[in-house]
Amino acid sequence: MRPIRLDMDGFTVFREPTTVDFTDTDFFALVGPTGSGKSTVLDAICFALYGTVPRWGDRRAIANALAPSAAEARVRLVFESAGVRYVLARVVRRDAKGAVTTKHAGLEALPHGFDLGRFDTGLTGDDIGTVLAGTATEVDEAVQTVVGLPYEQFTKCVVLPQGEFAAFLHAKPAERQKILVNLLGLDVYGQIRERATSLGTTAEAQLKILDDQLRALSDIGDDALAAAVARVAALTDLGSAVDRIAPQLADAGRLAGRAADALADLDTQIERLGAVAVPAEAATLAAGASAAREAVTGALDAARAAEEAEEKLRGELQAAGDATALRRLLDTHAARSQLAREATDVRSTVASAERQHSAAASLLSESRMRASDALAALEAAREAYQAAMAVDRAIALRPHLKVGEACPVCEQPVHAVPEAPHNSAVAALRVAGDAARKRSDAAAALVEEHDRATRDADRALAAAKAHAEQVETRLAALDTALDGAPAPEALRRELDAIATLQSGLEKAGLDVRRARDAHRKAAAAADRAEEKLRSAWRAFDTARDGLAAFAPPPANRDDLADAWGTLAAWATGEAGRRRAGRQAAVDDLRAAERRVTEVRDELRTLFADAGLPLPGADPARDAAVALERADAARRRIEEKRKDAERIREQRDEVAKESQVAKALAQHLRADRFERWLLAEALDTLVDGASRTLRELSNNQYDLVHEKGEFFVVDHHDAGLRRAVRTLSGGETFQASLALALALSDQLAGLSTAAASLESIVLDEGFGTLDSSTLDTVAATLENLAARGDRMVGVVTHVGALAERIPVRFEVRRDARTARIERVGL
Repeated sequence: MRPIRLDMDGFTVFREPTTVDFTDTDFFALVGPTGSGKSTVLDAICFALYGTVPRWGDRRAIANALAPSAAEARVRLVFESAGVRYVLARVVRRDAKGAVTTKHAGLEALPHGFDLGRFDTGLTGDDIGTVLAGTATEVDEAVQTVVGLPYEQFTKCVVLPQGEFAAFLHAKPAERQKILVNLLGLDVYGQIRERATSLGTTAEAQLKILDDQLRALSDIGDDALAAAVARVAALTDLGSAVDRIAPQLADAGRLAGRAADALADLDTQIERLGAVAVPAEAATLAAGASAAREAVTGALDAARAAEEAEEKLRGELQAAGDATALRRLLDTHAARSQLAREATDVRSTVASAERQHSAAASLLSESRMRASDALAALEAAREAYQAAMAVDRAIALRPHLKVGEACPVCEQPVHAVPEAPHNSAVAALRVAGDAARKRSDAAAALVEEHDRATRDADRALAAAKAHAEQVETRLAALDTALDGAPAPEALRRELDAIATLQSGLEKAGLDVRRARDAHRKAAAAADRAEEKLRSAWRAFDTARDGLAAFAPPPANRDDLADAWGTLAAWATGEAGRRRAGRQAAVDDLRAAERRVTEVRDELRTLFADAGLPLPGADPARDAAVALERADAARRRIEEKRKDAERIREQRDEVAKESQVAKALAQHLRADRFERWLLAEALDTLVDGASRTLRELSNNQYDLVHEKGEFFVVDHHDAGLRRAVRTLSGGETFQASLALALALSDQLAGLSTAAASLESIVLDEGFGTLDSSTLDTVAATLENLAARGDRMVGVVTHVGALAERIPVRFEVRRDARTARIERVGL
């Protein structure tokens, strides 16, 4: 398997789409700081092929494939195996509940010459090649066929954990044996031994069960079989005898049945004829029906008279006039009287409002005059106060005036300085001004109050006048409506007359309903009387029809009582004649029953002689059932004999399997077969590793083993044998790598398919090596790559090693995602 191109999107640290192109790459390095995602590239290759990664441990832990907070991860690998290119894709997705499952897995073989650049256009492998697998299970099976290695061997042949093989090189013999068993999968022979032991134990348990089954199959000898055959023959003879006698029993039963039916029929006729009797009311039903019809006629005449009286009153009421219109006029008179009283009250309200409005207007005018006088007094007080203030300011300047000098106010020469008064009038004028202000404010407030009162009076007067106008308008409308109408007293007299007629009409209607109800009841009674008469005739007809087989005499259809009397007399005579002949029918029935008893006793004797219970209603069936059971018992004995023979053969086979399983478990004991197999595997492993070590060390070293310990033969030192623990770091790496490659080849040989080992990747920390050893390691890897049979890759963060590798894939990681850049050829 040789990787060609790897595409990742949402896979662990690679949150964004990332492509690694291995085209034309024979020797490469994945370089970058620790934790940048170098090993994740190898994880993606392994996940694409096998759906899991060694570092995850559990193969079901596919949730590790998703980058944090990502809902989907996609990995696509294009690889080459045995000269054919394939494209493999896996998609895992997290659903709304957090569960992660594989949503797509597919493997296709690409056509020859397919341009991988087409994948950059958004194409997938779904429609570009031959589909080899379309589900995760199918892909797992197809990958093992195409690559030739199962998952466990792939992780030891292609992606090599090199440190594990260094431990293998230096391990003690017992530890090396455990490692070799684990790496080569030799524990399968232990599993085979355990399986063989388990099969042997199971076979012993089966032998015990089979022996128990044989012991349970008793009473199947020749004597039991002969007795069963004889029983079948005896019951066969019984069936023949029953077949001969059973028809006689059937014939006797039929004769007895017919005799019983004849007697029962005779008793039925006697009972039916004797049950005929004349009903007690047969003579009165016709008269009752006639009287009921006469009552219907009288009730009908009374109802018609009541309807005529009602119709007459209804005509008089219609002629009396419309009571509703009269009541409407009477209500209009009442409304007009009420409105006239309201008009008087409204006019009084308007006059009162006018008086209140005049008084308010007079007070407003008077208050405005007082306010004007108070305002004038306030203005005069202000002027006096200002004048007094000016006098005080002038007096304040007099001490500074000098005769002959200029006045600071008028800039005129001062001729004489006036004498200053002893008292100032400012204080008294201030008090007078404050009093004038208070009087002015009070007068203004009074004006405002009277103004509000006047406005309120205006609104009240306007509302009263509007109401008065509405009342007058409505009063005029009512007067118009009552123009020419009768007075209220005349209207009341007409309404009383109409009420009297209405009351009479209601009484007449009640009389009509009573008369109609009486007519309905009379009609119903007449219908019931007629129905009783018809029902009586139907009863007679039913009784006579029931006796039709006996030819009753004709009936008088005009007289029910006479018809019943004639029929009853005839039925009494017929019943007497039949009672006289009943004894002969009883004698016939007893003779038939005696014959049935004789035949049944004969059958019971046959069944008792055969050891069977007394037969039931169907002796032939009882005999057939007994024969079938006897034959079934015979067949069961024969089947048990066959089962016993089959169980004996099965026991022989299980006994052979038990011996083989025990022998195999004994041969595969760990101190025998596994020790020999490990010795052979170690010889093959050391021989292959020695050839590789000679190539890697320029024919300096061979690898050998003795008594479970590893040694190297140094051809540059006269073939000196040295313990592997004396090797330097670089030499140890060469020996470990030789063992790794040899074990890789041997694992591939153990694969069930032809493995295609076209690449090898070492995911090993090289930072612990010194510069000299590192140089040896680099040279070793270069020699391995120069052989040209495999792609060689290393994972390292050591710059000195990476610089010597022609192609480097530099892996860097930021807070968002990891990125890869190819450097070199």
